Amino acid sequence: MTATVVAIFAIVYVGMTLGGLPFLQLDRTGIALLGAIALVAFGAITPEQARQAQHVPTLILLFSFMVISAQMQLAGFYSWVTLRIAALPASPPMLLGAVIAVVAALSAVFSNDVVCLAVAPVLADACMRRGLDPVPFLLALACAANVGSAATLIGNPQNMLIGGVLKLSFSGYFLEAVIPVVLGLAALWALIAWQARGRWRASETQLAGSAAPARRATDRTPFDRWQAAKGLAVAGALIAVFLVTDWPRDVAALTGAGVVLMNRRLHSTNVLGLVDWELLVLFMGLFVVNHALAHTGVTAQAVQALAAAGLPLTQPAPLFATSVVLANLVSNVPAIMLLLPAATEPFAGPMLALVSTLAGNLFIVGSIANIIVVDAARRRCDLVLRTRIRAAAPVTLETAPDRAPSDGRRPRGEVFLALLRLGLTSRSLSAGR
Repeated sequence: MTATVVAIFAIVYVGMTLGGLPFLQLDRTGIALLGAIALVAFGAITPEQARQAQHVPTLILLFSFMVISAQMQLAGFYSWVTLRIAALPASPPMLLGAVIAVVAALSAVFSNDVVCLAVAPVLADACMRRGLDPVPFLLALACAANVGSAATLIGNPQNMLIGGVLKLSFSGYFLEAVIPVVLGLAALWALIAWQARGRWRASETQLAGSAAPARRATDRTPFDRWQAAKGLAVAGALIAVFLVTDWPRDVAALTGAGVVLMNRRLHSTNVLGLVDWELLVLFMGLFVVNHALAHTGVTAQAVQALAAAGLPLTQPAPLFATSVVLANLVSNVPAIMLLLPAATEPFAGPMLALVSTLAGNLFIVGSIANIIVVDAARRRCDLVLRTRIRAAAPVTLETAPDRAPSDGRRPRGEVFLALLRLGLTSRSLSAGR
């Protein structure tokens, strides 16, 4: 039976890397779910064991903040904030800084994926109306969402999982993460501003389609000040609870979601319709697959083999390197699920949260937020991001905390550009998860 479990696990994680499986119409969520079903069907794990494999507090926390984010989206808050920023009477570099700062702050509280999904098309249209090339601003959006979300244990799904499983202190983690995040955002602004110098204006080809954004603006959700204020109040109250009390985060967040659902104007069907159920199913499927593999003892043997080969995951450098590689191979959430059993040292939790999130800036396919922004760019502006995307790799290197010593040589930009081009053409661009 061990061979069966290992085979199913391998197929699932190959699918995570490829974004699908040959000859099957499956995305990452479908692959994880099918893997869990196969394990139960083959008798490798019972339905009861599959239920016990779920980390319910993480699922509740993730669901609850999806509900709160849906409230903000239906209130038109993200579009309103984006348009206010785009209307600032500021130079392009200063406008870029404002986008980075606001997106990072929003992503630290609400899901970075939700922020990118809501902001990207509005930001692209607003840049076109000002005659600005949207590419630097969209690149800043994707990278700032990833970096900003690393600041808290609720900024992205993998941080929620790490914080819940390892029972990390919300305030303690924030104090450890805030400096790398702030430095990373500063490095992000400097790198993109430097690369965009003298090329801030949109080309004639881009401006030729500038009439479309004006028509699309009428399709946006109108701003509802009361509903937005309610969502912000709930989110702010939850942050305060997380910082100063020991009330379980999942219970507090679920209570906040309940408050949001008590609404006289927004129907619960509309709110729940914006919940990312596929991401929740992805989590549940991977919980089962990883639990089945751990039950065979193969995971522990692999950790021991790495330690014997001089790569103990209980040391910072090996754990750092492994996190970066896995996060870009199979994406953040599956990578964290694989590495969490090895997170036995005090430094491991914060390192996993920071590194797995910041590593998402290395490749387009390393983060769902990146894929969302690229897709919005292609649909809204007909842009070819790969011509200007080379800032992503330096951002990752600049923001990486406690990275292992190197020989001092800078990586060649052409190598990163080639890899990013490969990522852009990957089928993962069209895969939801």
